[in-house]
Amino acid sequence: MITTEQLEKLRGWFAGRVPDDLFEELAEVTADREEITVIGRIPEPRLAEDASDAEREAAVQSRIQEFRERTREARMAVAREAEHQFGRKVSWGVVCGTERALFTHIAAPVMTRLRQPERQVLDTLIAGGVARSRSDALAWCVRLVQRHTDDWLTELRESLEHVQRVRAQGPDTEEVADSSSTDAEDG
Repeated sequence: MITTEQLEKLRGWFAGRVPDDLFEELAEVTADREEITVIGRIPEPRLAEDASDAEREAAVQSRIQEFRERTREARMAVAREAEHQFGRKVSWGVVCGTERALFTHIAAPVMTRLRQPERQVLDTLIAGGVARSRSDALAWCVRLVQRHTDDWLTELRESLEHVQRVRAQGPDTEEVADSSSTDAEDG
């Protein structure tokens, strides 16, 4: 888990490193063990007030595609530097109006063991056409839980950060840090 302080440092690094003219605003920086996702706000296309929904949607999609192609080299340069510094892949996306689009992102495999009643839930989602596979069904379940438990997950993350702070103040922290760096050097 990434702490609030680590996330703030990441946001600060990207705010300082991303060229000023890349985004209107650095909207969001999120991270986990494998990936850092950087989302920036880009300007909406200017359209006539009476433009149809279809015209607006096409214009926004076109703006997003144009931004993606035009900024690819600059984003890749920042990503290479960040990947070297933070040891995680960097994914990019934008917000344009109400549309949010991710350009690149990783799908990390997660191994789990499920008992029959849990597998039956996944199989029911497949049979109902909600998911194509057990993997898709499990991802759907995680998104559903995430949507309905934001407050609980926020409280849990804050509690974990508190535990990490308390551990860091313990008497053996230097010994643990010394032994972990020795282990890392041994490979």
